[in-house]
Amino acid sequence: MKYTIVIEEILQKEVAVEAKDADDAISKVRALYRKGEIVLDAGDFIGEPTIICK
Repeated sequence: MKYTIVIEEILQKEVAVEAKDADDAISKVRALYRKGEIVLDAGDFIGEPTIICK
């Protein structure tokens, strides 16, 4: 029998950014992330991976 297994990890990174308010800060960081200027990697891993069978 063949099983499909899903592995999910959570990565987290703190980023400091100058902004006029929280919404502006989120927009700026979101744009940087989308452009690939903020990259999360294995060093940003937190917790244990979730492994489930579908």
